[in-house]
Amino acid sequence: MIQPNRPVASPAPRRLVLRVVCLCLAAWSWSAASQTPPIALPPYNTVDLQVEVQREVANDLMNATLRAELNNPDAAKLAGELNRAINEALDEARNVKSVRARSGGYQTFPVYDRSQRITGWRGRADVRLESGDFLAASALIAKLQSRLQLASLAFAVAPETRRRIEKELIAEAVAAFRERADTARAALGGRAYKIRRLSLGTGRLVAPQPAFAASRALAEAVTPLQVEGGTTLVTLTASGSVEIE
Repeated sequence: MIQPNRPVASPAPRRLVLRVVCLCLAAWSWSAASQTPPIALPPYNTVDLQVEVQREVANDLMNATLRAELNNPDAAKLAGELNRAINEALDEARNVKSVRARSGGYQTFPVYDRSQRITGWRGRADVRLESGDFLAASALIAKLQSRLQLASLAFAVAPETRRRIEKELIAEAVAAFRERADTARAALGGRAYKIRRLSLGTGRLVAPQPAFAASRALAEAVTPLQVEGGTTLVTLTASGSVEIE
């Protein structure tokens, strides 16, 4: 049986389909490329800077520690003696309104002989004083030294004074930072600069302070100590980055 001849497909529709596919692929590639974020290049004209400003401030706060150090064969009696000594010192300190007093460290421990047997007890307890009135605090310390030892004496800038000084130093630090930024701009031949980031940090460089170790001669003193509070170097740092145009 003779089959009828089928028409041969024209190549034109195939070429049309290929063109449509290519156009779709091109459109998809362009859409994907447009959604890809551009690669951020590092700014070549960004400069990191840091400056530090300082001010020497007179110390206006005294901190002192007085200590009762006693021995007793009986632990209970030792505790009673320590408590009495500290309570009396605190009562006397409370009469001086310009001095803040509080109890400090408290410790008792056994005393052993060569055979490692307990032969007694030793204890120490502290009273801590804080004041901006150096004259009144020195007079109180002299009174308490008749029965307590002066363990330490130090000076510092009071927190409220330090906050006030740091607030004043902020303006100085920002001005110094701007001055350094302008110097960097001129060195690089730029027309202007913009501050991109600026942070402020505070710190203190404490100068050597007078220290008094407890001694028998000092413990027996009655005349108030003549003390000099010294100074503290208060510092503030400004660091950041600028962009030179």
